[in-house]
Amino acid sequence: MANTALPSDFHTVKDYAFDTGAYGMKITTSHPDAQVWFNRGLVWTYAFTHAEATLCFQRAIKLDESCAMAHWGLALALGPNYNQPWEALRKDLPDIVRRTYEASRRALALTTDRSPVEKALITALQSRYQSDEPAPIEQYHKQNQAYCDAMGAVYQRFGDDLDVATLYADALMILTPWKLWNLVTGKPNPGTRTLEAKAVLEKALAHDAAKRHPGLLHHYIHLMEMSPTPELALIQADHLRTLVPDSGHLCHMPSHLDFLVGDYRAAISSNTQATIADEKFMHHRGTKGFYTLYRMHDYHTLIYAAMFAGRKGIAMDTVNRMESTLPLEMLKAMPDYCEVFMSVRSHVMVRFGMWTEIIDYPLPEDPELFCVTTALAHYAKGVAYAATGDVPNAMKQKELYEEAAKRIPDSRLDFPNKCIDIVGIASAMLDGEIEYRRRNYAEAFDHLRRAVQLDDELGYSEPWSWMQPARHAYAALLLEQNHVEESAAVYRADLGLDESVIRARRHPNNVWALQGYHECLVRLGRDAEANIIRPQLTVALALADVPIQSSCFCRTDNEQAADAEKSCSNNKCKM
Repeated sequence: MANTALPSDFHTVKDYAFDTGAYGMKITTSHPDAQVWFNRGLVWTYAFTHAEATLCFQRAIKLDESCAMAHWGLALALGPNYNQPWEALRKDLPDIVRRTYEASRRALALTTDRSPVEKALITALQSRYQSDEPAPIEQYHKQNQAYCDAMGAVYQRFGDDLDVATLYADALMILTPWKLWNLVTGKPNPGTRTLEAKAVLEKALAHDAAKRHPGLLHHYIHLMEMSPTPELALIQADHLRTLVPDSGHLCHMPSHLDFLVGDYRAAISSNTQATIADEKFMHHRGTKGFYTLYRMHDYHTLIYAAMFAGRKGIAMDTVNRMESTLPLEMLKAMPDYCEVFMSVRSHVMVRFGMWTEIIDYPLPEDPELFCVTTALAHYAKGVAYAATGDVPNAMKQKELYEEAAKRIPDSRLDFPNKCIDIVGIASAMLDGEIEYRRRNYAEAFDHLRRAVQLDDELGYSEPWSWMQPARHAYAALLLEQNHVEESAAVYRADLGLDESVIRARRHPNNVWALQGYHECLVRLGRDAEANIIRPQLTVALALADVPIQSSCFCRTDNEQAADAEKSCSNNKCKM
């Protein structure tokens, strides 16, 4: 065990700063407080808060050095996980392989007189950590497979144990993290063991106790979010929302499904709770460490939910909170992972048509460090100038954007997407906006269709790496030029009302596309369909805190939208 000084709230079990809920796994220990610390460590492990988990397991070991499962937990928490496979641990690999090997072997040496399931779990973990010397990454893939096979044998013996089921499903999923499903076909990717993991989790979820098991619920959400039927995990998501009050990540996780079913209000609620928990965690543990990325992710997701719900106030407030809690020293230490969060402001301001604020907002002082932020700031300024009719300045910003984009390294990420791919969408969008204002409409729409294509080709992530769907600008400008049928088709795809785009690219119930589609239906005289959409739109508009007459503020002539609304209110579209 590393000689790491534990925080002051680890002095006694009652001093601990965080509420990790009631879940626990009964283990063999001579000290009742060691059981408490083990339970906390296991819950944090299930919550992907691994640094905190290791502290809890270390505290359990201090109380009971002979507690085999505390050493097992330490080895488990220090190793790879669904969000951090071996490749992501490469920088600290020598230390990690040494510590995991030592902890796992210490656990093995203490298995005498332990329960059969404890012995089985500890023995299986030896397959993941086979040496204390670093090896090529390919070797760790083999060790992942060996561990998965060993856990399969444990599952055959103890299949009704919910922790065993969770750990086996985790081992199956880690073989191909974030590649469990083919988003186009809706089938598992070749070479994955997705359906096995699904069967294991769903068998376990049939137990009444499953609704109180954070690891089981968490893994099922991850398993199903990229599937063609994410809604099947909504009940499990609801069980998880408040199960571990001080785990920001677990509070956040249900929103992965909320987006996919169009429940943006629930996504706002879950991520609001997540950011409150995260800020409590930050207060006690500081702003350094890998969990800062999870905290940024929760802010980012709250902003994304607010954008889809038309909640400018929440979106801008959260941008300010996010930026103020990302320390410069961590940004400098991990620019490839952290810098992209500083670029989110541009997405939000474009979404809400904050043209004056965009034009006046200062550029970063360090364009090399803030390369993505600088590029997207020039993009946003270009859109703002175009939307306000100042084409010459829009074109100047396009030139500045192109120069800034050249500084973005291939390594810079909005995980899992490369930022150089993301800014490709910005380039096509800005070209489209400028040509539109120059009245070169055919060329403008070609650029915007290209932006839609590039947007769709991004790798799956929540939030999506391009935060305002390119379809929203494209459809709004089509509608402004009276291409009503074509615009309606674009909105229909965005809302998921047909099968023209993959599930992950649909945004059910979003107020922007509902407004645009409703206008299309009214203008096309399709009043029965408009009546179907109208109740959803009414609710969505009630939740927004800004007037929404179009799916994009880049559409400057909203008289037709207002006329359609008036026609619907006064005539055939009455509810």
